[in-house]
Amino acid sequence: MPIKIPNALPSASVLSSENIFIMTEERAGMQDIRPLKIVILNIMPTKIATETQLLRMLSNSPIQVDITLLQTQSYQSTHTSAEHLDTFYKTFDEICDQRFDGMILTGAPVERLDFDDVKYWDELQVIMNWTVSHVYSTMHICWGAQAGLFHHYGIPKHPLPQKLSGIFSHTINQQHIPLFRGFDDVFYLPHSRHTEVRREDIEKVPDLQIVSESPEAGVAIVMTPNGRQIFITGHGEYDADTLKQEYLRDLSKDPSTTVPQHYFPHDDPTQAPLIRWRAHASLLFTNWLNYYVYQDTPYDLAQLTRVGK
Repeated sequence: MPIKIPNALPSASVLSSENIFIMTEERAGMQDIRPLKIVILNIMPTKIATETQLLRMLSNSPIQVDITLLQTQSYQSTHTSAEHLDTFYKTFDEICDQRFDGMILTGAPVERLDFDDVKYWDELQVIMNWTVSHVYSTMHICWGAQAGLFHHYGIPKHPLPQKLSGIFSHTINQQHIPLFRGFDDVFYLPHSRHTEVRREDIEKVPDLQIVSESPEAGVAIVMTPNGRQIFITGHGEYDADTLKQEYLRDLSKDPSTTVPQHYFPHDDPTQAPLIRWRAHASLLFTNWLNYYVYQDTPYDLAQLTRVGK
């Protein structure tokens, strides 16, 4: 089934050209079904690119998906036009009385800052508190995962000696959970971060389980047993050239920037990157939508219970 997005969203033409099933607002309004309500809090600076990446991942959903794009009110993005944000994005004040089947909290390039030093941290804490009672299942990505683990469970992030960037192999710690249905024994996931969360910190929290790890990238996916909160330290949604663009950006600032690992053939940045993560990334998002949102969320969202209940 399709994702429902605003008619004029720039992502629409890109996704249509890729044979992604999308539906206009007019067509969606003619269907007599309750769509899944998914809110995306997009705190990445490259908002249009991130929108497109996430909508692509959500496109193979089992039912119509109604997308709400959310921005922070306490910090105005400088990389995306005000016109785009005003047209397609809501602020928390506009949606705080609503309930949602699912939410995605993106990453942001602020992981080297202390959480309290992030300009929108106070607002983000309010939103994360709100998700506990107003969202059935929340997926946190990269820095969003670190922020969620710290806010909800007090798990710190730790600086890495150098930026972790590349495509890394991962194994599954719990084979028979719905999140990994259809997965191979080993799958690949992009990572791009300066900090990490550590196994020993997470193991102190009985309400969390580490369900996937990487020998090189460390903890990859953490979740509550009921799937109401999922924390992914990598970027399955990344496009083929996202790490390349980040590498070139970093290289322009620091000539000693290392090449992303296991990304370019023979680690040669003049060659086209090898895509090894797209199929499993799509399956990861589809499994989340199907098994942790669609199958479990109450038909009447007013009946949502708090996380942990």
